[in-house]
Amino acid sequence: MKTVSLCGGSSCCPVVRITDDKVEIGEVGNLCVLKIDEWETLKTKILDEEI
Repeated sequence: MKTVSLCGGSSCCPVVRITDDKVEIGEVGNLCVLKIDEWETLKTKILDEEI
């Protein structure tokens, strides 16, 4: 599992948590869960500057 904080390290910051089968983006009470193929699509669109 890999976890990346989206702010300066405070415990209340949203995170991206990547496991073998899913990616969680957000924080407690406000969480988006993507399947790995959905995550790959999102990454590609961001890197290709589509979004």
